[in-house]
Amino acid sequence: MENKSMDIRKLSLMSLGIAINIIGAFVALMLKLPIYLDSIGTIMIACILGPKYAVMTGVCGSLLSGMTFDIYSLYFAPVQISTGLIAGIMYKKGLLNGKKRILGVMAFSIPTSIISSVIAAYLFGGVTSSGSSYIVQVLKALGANNVLSVFVTQVFTDYIDKFVATVLVSLSINELSKSFNSPIVNNK
Repeated sequence: MENKSMDIRKLSLMSLGIAINIIGAFVALMLKLPIYLDSIGTIMIACILGPKYAVMTGVCGSLLSGMTFDIYSLYFAPVQISTGLIAGIMYKKGLLNGKKRILGVMAFSIPTSIISSVIAAYLFGGVTSSGSSYIVQVLKALGANNVLSVFVTQVFTDYIDKFVATVLVSLSINELSKSFNSPIVNNK
């Protein structure tokens, strides 16, 4: 019986993570923000349940966002795989808290930037539904080629996006732990 309740807990947490990803993505899209906010739930699940569950959360969030309000999101599911996997590893190594967060976020935002740059540049010519597309267009107008414009934009915006997400996740987990008088994250 304990296994079944643990599975329900994991599924419930993953569902919450998916909802957070979808809401974040929707807000960023509607406000045309230059950051994405679509991986907050993925990073949260990476910290609470680990990389395997984070990958599933991220991919499901991308699929649902893509089928409901942002078709581009479908194509960026590999970015969620990278984010969930590496964020979980960075969390387990203690690199997503305090001053180490700067390095930990860089460790998963660089691969994410490479993957998303390839997708954005080669599938969409650098123009997607994201507000960061405006930055790409400005760089192109200044004479940078398409791939360079997309890559520079992605490195910058992905790092800020993931840093903001890790701060929000850290604050949330700390507050939830206080509310429940027990740690939310099992540091095993």
